[in-house]
Amino acid sequence: MRIYDIIEKKKRGLALSREEIEFFIGGFTGGAIPDYQASALLMAIYFQGMSAEECACLTDAMSRSGEVIDLELFGRHSADKHSSGGVGDKTTLIVAPLAASMGCTVAKMSGRGLGHTGGTVDKLESFPGYRTALSREEFVNQVREIGVAVVGQTENITPADKKLYALRDVTATVDSIPLIAASIMSKKLAAGSRSVTLDVKCGSGAFMKRVSDACELAELMVDIGCACGRRTAALVTDMSFPLGRCVGNTLEVKEALEVLSGRGDERLTELCVELSADMAEGALGLTHEEALAKAREHLANRLALKKFKEWMIAQGADAELVEHPDRLPCARYITEVRATESGYVSECDTELIGKAAQLLGAGRVRVGDEIDLTAGIELAVSRGDFVMAGSVIAYLHSSSEKSLEDAREAVMSAYKFDFIAPKAVPIVLHRITK
Repeated sequence: MRIYDIIEKKKRGLALSREEIEFFIGGFTGGAIPDYQASALLMAIYFQGMSAEECACLTDAMSRSGEVIDLELFGRHSADKHSSGGVGDKTTLIVAPLAASMGCTVAKMSGRGLGHTGGTVDKLESFPGYRTALSREEFVNQVREIGVAVVGQTENITPADKKLYALRDVTATVDSIPLIAASIMSKKLAAGSRSVTLDVKCGSGAFMKRVSDACELAELMVDIGCACGRRTAALVTDMSFPLGRCVGNTLEVKEALEVLSGRGDERLTELCVELSADMAEGALGLTHEEALAKAREHLANRLALKKFKEWMIAQGADAELVEHPDRLPCARYITEVRATESGYVSECDTELIGKAAQLLGAGRVRVGDEIDLTAGIELAVSRGDFVMAGSVIAYLHSSSEKSLEDAREAVMSAYKFDFIAPKAVPIVLHRITK
């Protein structure tokens, strides 16, 4: 078997066999296939696409390129959730303890933020002492004892995906739906959960700007998950406005605790209830209505908040700060952004809000960049609110005074105002299951 022949075959639009895909992944990961030939195959896939069967084979081969976590000891109750990335997306901080309090086993690996999207691991490190790296024994024991653990992704998980993504990033093949789907689902398969819930973001703050593209990606990932023996479902959700009122690590942690305390943003709360309910459907066999009712109940009676505190303390977070999050560090500078005109908030360039938070120090430009955990944006308005000229629309938080002016201009230009109130947009746009 030769990589040249595989490139030629895909160039002509023909389907690759499982053996050919496994030959490519094994050879590329091991260094036998050079970058220039791997780049040629990626570009052929970009233009010719892949069938659902090819995608499933590619995903399976990538998932087995390194360490695979075995969660069989937890039975069918293991459940995972993945978000395709957005602005203000702190759902894991809420969904993980909520689903665990309902009886799901949540053994999860999460990543760091890059660009305008935030990372769960960065948010968790806002709690001093929180350990994002656990040994396999510590990880399993914690999940067995309290039902939830969230750690950073290890270098041993899906090394093929890491090598391929680095190559896609420099060959203009990042935005290939088959390659995106395989990248996401390979990590979910390697993480070992029997049930996977996908949150596919759509809108100005998401990678997928169009609903049709988001649905195509969601459907493909559900097909892949089911073909690989995992119960998989996807929610296509709105990211045309930031999720919740806060963007930035410590700010988002505080907002997540507001939701867990029963007084958080309505749309953020609704999405977390929907995601937790879907996890419970897959892992516990509840009906959709039963799962929704149970999720709402566990927020109302603060069982989810209790589980959150158990989880944080188990992974080393400062118990006093978990009990009193208002004592978490704050940014040195906090300044207001005021509206220059009156009207209803009709649109928001959510990606620009994310980039403004990045300017303040809340995000990375390159992997390895240091970030300011206290930096971010606290939004005072949302879609449909009526704003008078001169009123506050946001608060900027940063440890660097010089970054405030550029961030202020970005936030002001992100919003559009109209004298007609916009129509409400549901947080869940589509639900895709098999």
